[in-house]
Amino acid sequence: MAQAISASTKRLSINSSVLTKWARRTVFYILLLAFWQVLASLAIWPDYLFPGPLAVFNSLVNGFQNGLYLQSTFASLQRLAVGYIIALVVGMVLGLLIGSYPIFEETVGSLVLGLQALPSVCWLPLAILWFGLDDQAIIFVVVMGALFSITLGVDAGIKNTPPVYLKAARNLGARGVALAAQVVLPAAMPAIINGLKQGWTFAWRSLMAGELIYFTVSLGNLLNTGRDLNDASQVVSVMVLIVVVGVAIDSLIFAPLERRVRYRWGLTRP
Repeated sequence: MAQAISASTKRLSINSSVLTKWARRTVFYILLLAFWQVLASLAIWPDYLFPGPLAVFNSLVNGFQNGLYLQSTFASLQRLAVGYIIALVVGMVLGLLIGSYPIFEETVGSLVLGLQALPSVCWLPLAILWFGLDDQAIIFVVVMGALFSITLGVDAGIKNTPPVYLKAARNLGARGVALAAQVVLPAAMPAIINGLKQGWTFAWRSLMAGELIYFTVSLGNLLNTGRDLNDASQVVSVMVLIVVVGVAIDSLIFAPLERRVRYRWGLTRP
């Protein structure tokens, strides 16, 4: 009986904490929108340069009503998926090689580390020269934006595997594929997921940079169109849409993976 009461009390405490967090978040965004509206109402800048939240909301609604925002979102996500999958496959292979073999660390690893410091937008001129103003150029920039973060994440995860885990597994007879799949991969998973998440973030940014220079159906092109029309409300509404899509992907894909890993490591409840 006492245990049941204790468990019920803990659940109520957790639910109360979650509600408090969401209440604070809601109040914060309400105050932020109110401040934004007041600042826009002061008319310090013209409406076409600094629109209020209502004008941005109307632009967002109109964009979805005519189908342009939805079509552009799907087109951008399609390019992102293709580029990120390519970067994921290549990055996993490179990370495994660099983390497992010293010869690859001394050669390819130093190159990857150097290229990681290069902003992904620097690949745009080369992509245009190689592929022209085409989807292939944008996908190439997305790949280069995500590839090195994924590679370094896998590399760090393998190298940070505690030696005691490897010794214990070998003493129990684990070798080769069994050792990698049952010991190294689970131990490296936190760093790998962090690399995948960082790679996704860079891929999303690279995609927007690439789409700004290429006239096609895309979120980046909507930003460019708003600039050409001196329509700041469209520009800001597309920016809001980009943020929402990014947060949604993080919440639906990477956040559950992180929670699962923390649960496996005993850092949180299921």
